[in-house]
Amino acid sequence: MSLRTRRHPNERLVVLAGLGVASALCLGLELVREHRYGAFDFRFLVWNLILAWIPLLLALFVYDRYRRGTALIALTPALLLWLLFLPNAPYIVTDFVHLSATTPAPLWLDGVELSAFAWTGMLLGFVSLYLVHAVARRRFGAMPSWVGVVGVLALVSVGVYLGRVKRWNSWDLLTQPGARLAQLHAHLGDPAALTRAAAITLAVTCLLSAAYLVFYVLMGVRLETSAARPRRD
Repeated sequence: MSLRTRRHPNERLVVLAGLGVASALCLGLELVREHRYGAFDFRFLVWNLILAWIPLLLALFVYDRYRRGTALIALTPALLLWLLFLPNAPYIVTDFVHLSATTPAPLWLDGVELSAFAWTGMLLGFVSLYLVHAVARRRFGAMPSWVGVVGVLALVSVGVYLGRVKRWNSWDLLTQPGARLAQLHAHLGDPAALTRAAAITLAVTCLLSAAYLVFYVLMGVRLETSAARPRRD
């Protein structure tokens, strides 16, 4: 039995092309903003978008390898890297904190550009999660896979919090794990900070879970046609 049912013979190509076009449009908006208004303060969005592509590429690698018979345990390093970089996808939504009327570019253009990057990042993250979810569903069953999805989104929400509030990067746990873990330990000792972090994490987890559920359901939608012909009066 296949991991999932294809609805189009070139489904992967269509999805990747769509995401590529969306990413190109995001870059085009940034170029217009830079060349038309001389505003270069949103260049970080390009880097964030590149980081959002990494979990999708890793998810494709895991999905293909598992489909070809590679044991899931052998794919654990790739899955850990996927989980490490996955928060970069929804993190772009928090970049709306940079929206300001004091920049050289019009406020409407900044809003459109931030929205384009945010939606593209969310789509990259959800497609990535959908592929790993398919592997988990095949290996562990429907209910355990959904429990895993909620757990992953909770960890992603923690990552978004650490990135936005504590200014962590995905590779910090690889380059300076001791310093980051010490900082986290100190943070856990502050009840007020811990309560705030828990509230933000819970809210983001609920929002991401609801959005992914809608995405998942829509991915399975089929056009239903009636077997009976319409009556002619």
